[in-house]
Amino acid sequence: MIPYGKQEITQSDIDSVIEVLKSDFLTQGPIVPIFENHIKNYCGSKYAIASNSATSSLHSACHALGVSKGDIVWTSANTFVASSNCAIYCGATVDFIDIDPRSFNICLNKLESKLILAKKNGNLPKVLIPVHLTGQSCDMKKIYELSLTYNFKIIEDASHSIGSKYLDRYVGSCDYSDITIFSFHPVKIITTGEGGIATTNDKNLAEKLNLFRSHGVTRDSKLMKKHSDGPWYYEQIDIGYNYRMTELQAALGISQLERIESIITKRHLIANEYNKKLKNLPLRLPLQDNKSYSSYHLYVIRLNLDQIEISHKDFFIKMRDEDILINLHYIPVYLHPYYKKLGFKEGHCPEAEKYYGDAISIPMFPSLTAKEQDKVINTIKSILK
Repeated sequence: MIPYGKQEITQSDIDSVIEVLKSDFLTQGPIVPIFENHIKNYCGSKYAIASNSATSSLHSACHALGVSKGDIVWTSANTFVASSNCAIYCGATVDFIDIDPRSFNICLNKLESKLILAKKNGNLPKVLIPVHLTGQSCDMKKIYELSLTYNFKIIEDASHSIGSKYLDRYVGSCDYSDITIFSFHPVKIITTGEGGIATTNDKNLAEKLNLFRSHGVTRDSKLMKKHSDGPWYYEQIDIGYNYRMTELQAALGISQLERIESIITKRHLIANEYNKKLKNLPLRLPLQDNKSYSSYHLYVIRLNLDQIEISHKDFFIKMRDEDILINLHYIPVYLHPYYKKLGFKEGHCPEAEKYYGDAISIPMFPSLTAKEQDKVINTIKSILK
């Protein structure tokens, strides 16, 4: 079977994890801070705070920015549920922005129109969470300019996008946002098994993120409310969770990060082959904005259903019948039963719904062989002919 995505684990990855297993620390040791330093240096941010998942990092980011009951948070309609759930965890109300049908990211025109109306009605968002779908950055400079006008904070959900660039700077530099979040789930660009990280340039936010991932507990005397009782002393100064990354995860992440450029180069070679061999078929290939450099976490095609004699669902089934495990990213968040109970209905974001009706993520991972890719291409051609 050919999956849509797959981790790549080398002997050096295995050796790195074994070394930690033989060490004195499996958690709360020296390796997580080393991994954080590697990430912040790679992205060009001042701080990086690792956690056990990108979902945990998103929740931590909302908390750090003070999101609470009565606040409003907006995100893309086309994303995984974690992008909006993180605000609900904090008691906030969420809403969704429709997508640009070419980039699959937040449509800036619809965002601006929604902001104008929200200002008039007195219900502007406290935080916007733009999602860099498939590894292609949103137009963050324009979003940042809107944030100055409408006074909202920005969390970049860059779960797909470590190694991506925007205006020749790595995503995660936080040039146009308060916090950026990366995922290290096994199908992402690099993996720590599970895991996530938040980057920021704000010292105060970094301190809040650090506290929140570890029960709100600190041993830093500068943050304590009273003089230490002794070398054992610590204080809980805020509410928090156990969102810590383990030493094992961090060791794997350090090893994977060492070859990230090679990983992304392979993804681009695969994308170029798809672009060349699928271009004359009745489908739309993914657009790559000239302002960005995609990490190509996903390669999404959209079927021109008015030009073919097969439905979206039947195409999906026929591909899987050939042991090609294509997928769909994503169901519009507000169409899930939980969100429908909150009052959302079909038609809220028409472009996201159209995308859901014709989009397919085809196999994209660095170890995809030429033979496997040819099978994917030839099967698509056979179904569509």
